[in-house]
Amino acid sequence: MQELRLLLDGLIAACTSAVAIVVMRRVAMVLGLVDRPDQRKQHLGEVPLVGGLAIFMGLIVGAACYGAFRKFEGTLLETAAVLALLGALDDRFGLSVRDRLLTQTIAILTVIASTGVYVHTLGQIFGHEVALGWLGVPVTVIAVIGLVNAFNMMDGIDGLAGSLTLISIAAVLLFALPTPLHRVVALLALLGAATLPYLAANLGFMGGKIFLGDAGSTLVGYLLAWALIRMSQIPETHLSPVDVLWCVALPVCDTLSVMYRRMREGQSPFRPDRGHIHHMLLGSGLSPRATLMALVVLAMALASIGAIVSGVVHSAGANLAVFCLILGLYMVMTRRMWLRQEARRQDESRNERHTLSSGFAVPRREHACETSGSGAKVLRSAEHSNRQ
Repeated sequence: MQELRLLLDGLIAACTSAVAIVVMRRVAMVLGLVDRPDQRKQHLGEVPLVGGLAIFMGLIVGAACYGAFRKFEGTLLETAAVLALLGALDDRFGLSVRDRLLTQTIAILTVIASTGVYVHTLGQIFGHEVALGWLGVPVTVIAVIGLVNAFNMMDGIDGLAGSLTLISIAAVLLFALPTPLHRVVALLALLGAATLPYLAANLGFMGGKIFLGDAGSTLVGYLLAWALIRMSQIPETHLSPVDVLWCVALPVCDTLSVMYRRMREGQSPFRPDRGHIHHMLLGSGLSPRATLMALVVLAMALASIGAIVSGVVHSAGANLAVFCLILGLYMVMTRRMWLRQEARRQDESRNERHTLSSGFAVPRREHACETSGSGAKVLRSAEHSNRQ
């Protein structure tokens, strides 16, 4: 009965999200929530940045119909509303990184103070309980903000952020089964239902295209982070703190890999470049849709590997070791791809300068790729427009 109720409320959430997309697409210009072409964003026309707001509206209506949520879920939705509004303001006016991080931190601390939920323990690692004590609060703040920015960074081509959201939700269900339906799982299911219409619109299957925007990437990362924290800290679920990493493996691996490479090169870890996995796959010659399919398969494969390892070894320490091994392999492979493509770009640039100095004009080839969020169609030789 509870599952049937959730199914019906999920349908309501999806329908609400779809209606919100249709309505907000028409008023996006009035609100100023549009992504306009510029030197970096070479898409055609002005694309509405209303995907995140539509998802939030669908989620709120679905949650109101479901109605079986308690203080944690209520506080989570209230703070998520504040961050969704913050993201919309960022899409409209462009807020500073400091203002966004400050607001996100206040929202996280509000949830901790109101509900007492945070990362108390990392579980049994090689036979020892890793209790964090007071360190749990800063670890929680870093974890939530990290996942929010990981989803923001992965919002680089059409369909990617929405697909990764659905894969992460499915992974949570995969790890949590056969746990009885938990309220947080129900909230994630409603989030997934509300995301489906956006994904269809973002891929061009539902009229004019829309983008997720910072409001959407912030909302998705925030809700997923807190759901994973909550479920990993209560005994009635089968989701261990280490399993959390597998549920969001691709965003986590790519974000850590890019930040490590930037720091190794003596740059700020937050400095934008073309080093994300979707940029490199596009740079290798794949089309945007082929890149999307490749990353969807990779994300599903990583979650499946985690589920197999968790079910076979029954050791959080060994589970963590396998994840770290895969993370290391990912870092090595993506760094090699980055170095090869950088060397190729430098060779092309030198050849072009040599040709021009010889008095011959060579037309430049521009490869456009579709991006989502605050991006749209950008040249492959340019960074996508999301702030990183």
